[in-house]
Amino acid sequence: MEEILIFDSVHITQDTPARKLSTKIQSVQQDVKRELELAINMFKRYADKSRESPPIFNPGERVCLSFKNIKSTRPTKKLSERWLGPFPILKKVSTHAYHLKLPTQWKSIHPVSHISLLEPVNTSTIPNWHQ
Repeated sequence: MEEILIFDSVHITQDTPARKLSTKIQSVQQDVKRELELAINMFKRYADKSRESPPIFNPGERVCLSFKNIKSTRPTKKLSERWLGPFPILKKVSTHAYHLKLPTQWKSIHPVSHISLLEPVNTSTIPNWHQ
């Protein structure tokens, strides 16, 4: 109940249907917001279970570059190489990008590559054997 001053006299008002509806809508919005936050946290927890942390490369390590986004002169993509390299890493540009030392004649290929396009070079454990 509220007191309202109208023409120098005090009137007591009851809860109006509009006020009741307004408070009901506000409480429903708060409930929905709380449930949505719980759902987002639950989805995030389950999604993070299947995610792997990206591999970390150091400058000087050798990696192969994916041929995925590079145009080939081969007649079909099926016959072209899958990986190029190995190339040494010059520096880490960001958490997911590395600067590679590419041959000077490859001016059309940008030297900074996303980590998903890089594959570490496996060093041979067999003596006198080269890949």
